[in-house]
Amino acid sequence: MAQITAAAVKALRDQTGAGMMDCKKVLSEAGGDASKAVELLREKGLAKAGKREGRATSEGLVSIAFDAGTAGMVEVGCETDFVARTDDFSALVNSLATAVAADTTLEGPEKLLEAMVGGKKVADRITAAIAKLGENIQVKRVARVIADDGTAGGYVHTGGRVGVIVALRGANGLDSLAKDVAMHVAAADPSPVAIDRDGVSIDLLESERKIYRNQAIQAGKPEKVIDKIVEGKLNKFLSEVCLVRQAFVKDPDKTVGDLLKQAGDIHVVGFQRFKLGEASEA
Repeated sequence: MAQITAAAVKALRDQTGAGMMDCKKVLSEAGGDASKAVELLREKGLAKAGKREGRATSEGLVSIAFDAGTAGMVEVGCETDFVARTDDFSALVNSLATAVAADTTLEGPEKLLEAMVGGKKVADRITAAIAKLGENIQVKRVARVIADDGTAGGYVHTGGRVGVIVALRGANGLDSLAKDVAMHVAAADPSPVAIDRDGVSIDLLESERKIYRNQAIQAGKPEKVIDKIVEGKLNKFLSEVCLVRQAFVKDPDKTVGDLLKQAGDIHVVGFQRFKLGEASEA
């Protein structure tokens, strides 16, 4: 029979609102498995279901992982930075990133929660972590990039508060270059919204054109030069928001596109950037 500790009983009580003796009893029945204990309490009508639901999860971690030519990334939220820095929480988040990199069917938090990781359903692992750590925990976002005939890389910045994954096409073994590009995406201000112009939405381009045209008209510019002014400003805007046109953060004298050309016929085929807290509450 599993040993039931006072800490486990308290954690279950904090999570569910059930009495101490009830918590101890179901933990014994569940062999110490916190997620099973929660289910038993709910079956018995003793748990205050959703006691922690709705509590803000503005802290947490972003984690990345790699599997061959695939990079996976997850954002998992908790309530406090203290819990985010625990080994238990970090191990949980890292295991989920590894699962996302390894299984391309895990598209989004819902599918990830239903997946089996480490012999246990992710939703049950989250429940057990809530019971042990005493805070609401949510899988916020899931992302993946795939580098067919290329290299997948990434970078995690500021202790798991910003994460970037990148896919390069053109050659294998470009780990250092992929990391440099990912570091750029993490640090760039403004953050890139697309790889190049063809990835920028038509609505955004038209909105910027309208703004620049109105500015030129209000400034009293002659009609015959307005189009030229608008295109000049639009190109400057694109150099600020398109990844390959941005000045490389480690060497502003060259663009990210220049960096790629120096390595050969290399192209960015995908990138994702997560900043902790950007995702809305589930």
